[in-house]
Amino acid sequence: MDRNTIIGVVLIFLMFIGYSIYNTNHLNKAFNKQKVVADSLYRAGNLEKAKSAYMLAQRLKPNQADVVIKLNDIENKLSAGLVASKSDSISNIQKSGEEKSLAVLETPKFGNEKYGAFSSSAKGENDFITLENNKVELKISLKGGRVYSARLKDYKTYDSKPLILFSGDSTEFGFNFFTVDNKAIKTNDLYFKPLSAERSYVVTNQPQSVSLRLNADSGRYIEYLYTLAPDKYMVDFNVKFNSLDKVIAGNQNSITLDWKMYVPQQEMGRQNEENYTTIKYKYFQDEVTGLKLRSTKEEKKDIPTKLSWIAFQDQFFSTVLITNDHFLNGTVSSSGNIPSGNYIRYYTSEVGVPFNVGANPAIGLKLFYGPNNFKLLKNEGMQLEELVFLGKNIIKWINQFIIIPIFHWLEKYIASYGLIILILTIIIKVVLFPLTFKSYQSTAKMQVLKPLVDELSKKFPKKEDAMRKQQATMDLYKRAGVSPMGGCLPMLLQMPILFAMFRFFPVSIELRQEHFLWATDLSTYDSILNLPFRIPLYGDHVSLFTILMTVSTLLTMKMTGSTPGSDQPGMKMMTYMMPVMFMFILNNFSSGLTYYYFLANMLTYLQNIASKRFINAEAVLATLEENKKKPMKKSKWQQRLEDAAKQRGINPPKR
Repeated sequence: MDRNTIIGVVLIFLMFIGYSIYNTNHLNKAFNKQKVVADSLYRAGNLEKAKSAYMLAQRLKPNQADVVIKLNDIENKLSAGLVASKSDSISNIQKSGEEKSLAVLETPKFGNEKYGAFSSSAKGENDFITLENNKVELKISLKGGRVYSARLKDYKTYDSKPLILFSGDSTEFGFNFFTVDNKAIKTNDLYFKPLSAERSYVVTNQPQSVSLRLNADSGRYIEYLYTLAPDKYMVDFNVKFNSLDKVIAGNQNSITLDWKMYVPQQEMGRQNEENYTTIKYKYFQDEVTGLKLRSTKEEKKDIPTKLSWIAFQDQFFSTVLITNDHFLNGTVSSSGNIPSGNYIRYYTSEVGVPFNVGANPAIGLKLFYGPNNFKLLKNEGMQLEELVFLGKNIIKWINQFIIIPIFHWLEKYIASYGLIILILTIIIKVVLFPLTFKSYQSTAKMQVLKPLVDELSKKFPKKEDAMRKQQATMDLYKRAGVSPMGGCLPMLLQMPILFAMFRFFPVSIELRQEHFLWATDLSTYDSILNLPFRIPLYGDHVSLFTILMTVSTLLTMKMTGSTPGSDQPGMKMMTYMMPVMFMFILNNFSSGLTYYYFLANMLTYLQNIASKRFINAEAVLATLEENKKKPMKKSKWQQRLEDAAKQRGINPPKR
């Protein structure tokens, strides 16, 4: 790669950045302008035109949560208006004495009779019951009988607001089924009645329960029972269907549980949070899997087999629906990234729950509202610890059985997580020192021999002499007692540790909102300068730990010397561009991760200095001169090289 090519690549990259900034700003202005128009029409009560305006805004920026919520609200209001207008029309027909038979047909369709035996529950008191312990506060809505909001008491959002996993009409939760007279029932839309007048339950020493009933006619009902124990994020949720054999169609062997939720942004680093926000689920008596991490596209997955649980997972917190038995099947979907606003994803799930109406079925479920803390989730069982993504295969094994135990052991004695990361880095470097020392030795010896290798390059300057140059170089290394792979192999053996740390830091809730030096939160990026614009891939801020990591990487590379092929100008440039590329990639990552890489680089630099003292350049050259006098046995690989050269008519170099 020559100089002109490199300049061209840089200019194209700068043009791409400039166009991206312009296009993003233009799109944002158009969207905001359209949304202002839609909001004004909505406030004025002009719902039809507001709907059209919101739809235009949605085309500019799909999946905007506030726009979707407004469109749903408009649809509900327009539907309610349609019901009212048709009911009024029917009433007028009845008063005039004309077409009474039409009125009889239309009234069940648009009146409360559309709920059949549950018509008495179509209206009710829209009130809330609070159930809380020292960990979580749940608001349970009488409409739908569902958990309306879940607040985690020990945590705050990045801007110090109460951390609420979901709230209000941004979520749906309920059973869907058909009655014997073919009425479609959604419990989420109907009103439950509490069995007690108490509106607040505080759990201290003993578990407490909230019981709600969705009444049908003749004493039939569906009962929801929520039970919360002290010091727990897990809620027992039991559902009982009482005497509904003549209400719900008897040919059903399952009932649908419908669950939808907007996932709100909780962390400062939105991009990093999006990377670890997904849906996971566990097959019954089998593995945990889920939708793809880091996917920005809409996804839908039909699951035809049995399930044990489904989780709507954020970077550090999850809401999990768990069955005591099994779900028959399920369907899950994700909206993909929501570009801006208060929400980052919209998730839906439908699961089939085993059901036999004739036996007064009781459905045993659990609801987990809590942090993605590996130790906590492992204690809960059911493989919930798989919600913390620690990598796969050996990477996961290193994190689970080495890094996490050491990290938690250090937590017992050290309060500062910055110091914990420092000590953890030192421990890793000490353990790996036997490998790194061999790598340093090999690299140092090759630096001693570099002038002799350069002489061989001058001796064989032509391209057709490349094979002879390679043979001569290998002969030189062998006579000096240096293995070219001696520096690479130990480094390759260390790579699993490097990747393990890459997986460990971004998902460690222990680092969340922990301060160290200028970093206010080690779980997200540290910013020393906020930019007035956004650079694609890099972001809208400057992370100091990322810069220090990049500089220390370049310093370490400079000290270790050249790599094979780096004597070529283009290759040398590419070698030094790699750390700069990683600076762009990691600028939005956890500052705990970039801080670790910076520490690892600096310790590597110090180890390199110390190791060089053990290398005697004169001894290496003396070994070379001594071995020149001895006949060298050819290795199998060298013999194959020479055989290949002879077939091409190239004579081996003279020794």
